[in-house]
Amino acid sequence: MTESFSDQLWLSIPDLVRELGVSQSRVRQLIDDKQLLAVRRGGPLQVPAVFIKDGAPLPELRGTLIVLGDDGFTDEQAMTWLPEVDPSLGVPPIQALLAGRKAEVRRVAQALA
Repeated sequence: MTESFSDQLWLSIPDLVRELGVSQSRVRQLIDDKQLLAVRRGGPLQVPAVFIKDGAPLPELRGTLIVLGDDGFTDEQAMTWLPEVDPSLGVPPIQALLAGRKAEVRRVAQALA
């Protein structure tokens, strides 16, 4: 089964400024530092709201994005992989990250190389 973030709430840069209580340049730095993953959806960069937890970027996301990048994944490919059910995990990787299973998710991500 293929899922996506299409049915999720997406946040624009101005939305993230309000949500995180930081400047626009800080939001862009969080994206550049892989603490958040943003893609263009019909124009401006947007981030799935599920990547924000307790008013901050989901801590488990950064290391996972770095592993995926090291494996050659583009941001768009990572954004496609995160919401799809992974057979090794039994759930979408983002759901496993939210459940605190970051080591398992990163192991699966490393195996994708």
